[in-house]
Amino acid sequence: MSSGAILYMSGSVPVRSETFVYREIIALRSLGLDIHTASVHAPMHGLDDGVLDEMAKSSTEIYSSGVLSILIDFFAELFAHPIRTISTITRCKLDALFSKEVPASRRVKVIWQGVAGVALAKRVRKKNIVHIHAHMAHVPTTIAMYAAKQLGISFSFTGHANDIFPNRTLLKEKLERALFANCISHWHRAFFQSIEPKRDAEYPIIRCGVDTSAYQATPAPRGDRLEVLSVGRLIEKKGFDVLIMAAGEIAKSGGPSMRITIAGGGPDEAKLMALVAALAPTAEVELLGDTNNDRVMELMTQVDVFALPCRVAESGDRDGIPVVLMEAMARGRCVISGDLETIRELVEDGISGVMIPPGDQKALEKVLIELAQNRDRVDELGVAARQRIEDEFDLVLNAERIMGVLSSKGLA
Repeated sequence: MSSGAILYMSGSVPVRSETFVYREIIALRSLGLDIHTASVHAPMHGLDDGVLDEMAKSSTEIYSSGVLSILIDFFAELFAHPIRTISTITRCKLDALFSKEVPASRRVKVIWQGVAGVALAKRVRKKNIVHIHAHMAHVPTTIAMYAAKQLGISFSFTGHANDIFPNRTLLKEKLERALFANCISHWHRAFFQSIEPKRDAEYPIIRCGVDTSAYQATPAPRGDRLEVLSVGRLIEKKGFDVLIMAAGEIAKSGGPSMRITIAGGGPDEAKLMALVAALAPTAEVELLGDTNNDRVMELMTQVDVFALPCRVAESGDRDGIPVVLMEAMARGRCVISGDLETIRELVEDGISGVMIPPGDQKALEKVLIELAQNRDRVDELGVAARQRIEDEFDLVLNAERIMGVLSSKGLA
């Protein structure tokens, strides 16, 4: 058993949009692991009046501490550990200038992230940190990598979606240097191995789990109309426009009655509101805007189907395995998703949910009509969805998997 602590970090710890990060931290602490947290940007306060609020207060802030504070800590570290600091920044500069994965527009940013990594090392040096783990393979892991070098310890990370596609930076170098990289899917493992071949043991499958003990499966309401919920950031890859247009076409053609509720905020909000405004009067679609997780969980008990028609955005951005899909399945909801490689590992088409070709509006219309007309099938898929979460995506199960990896490395 390691006598030191592990530093967990991400973009913001905690933050509402990354429930999987703070839940993982809480689960690992419940298993006896000593975890400190760091937050690249300001943590979100007020998520609760207990554990999460305390996490926000105790997280070591990085960028949100201010440029001057980062520079002061960097130079303090340089004065106290000159050789190591020069080595860390030299590595950072070489990465920024010569890596094929750092475009010219990001070189200065990478160097600043190296400076922030050295400052982070100064801030946590007295906390007996023996390992750093970062969620998100871009900025948080870049800072973690240089902080770990500065401290002379190991680091690891979990890659997801946006961070390994449009915002990919130094991914090959991170895979080469990391003690291990947690993979949220077998697809992620194969993707990482195509970049940096390593044994499966160095790329363990660790799902972003949900706490099945906290989410009771509930029966679908089976009202006069099919109630459909969708949740996520209002961006292209989620496919909300496809869902809205499908609802409009079903209503216009006199199809079965259904109501679509979409919860979330984001840059496409105005565009989606315009689509809703243009629908036939008989189409029932409501955009709720930003909605906290407790409210989302409540909404899930009031609907028959959860739909998230994910697709690949023009930028190349795509989802990993959306946690909200897992949460819906944990609630016993029948789910519909876009058929992306990673999501196939969560939703087994025709068994624990329904998959449609990404961006295929007609396919989505067909599935919604079929489910509206066959409520027994809705219930059947909902029961299987819950079982799938219990078998593979349970939070404690995956926390135990992390503990196994850390133990094998002498870190737990």
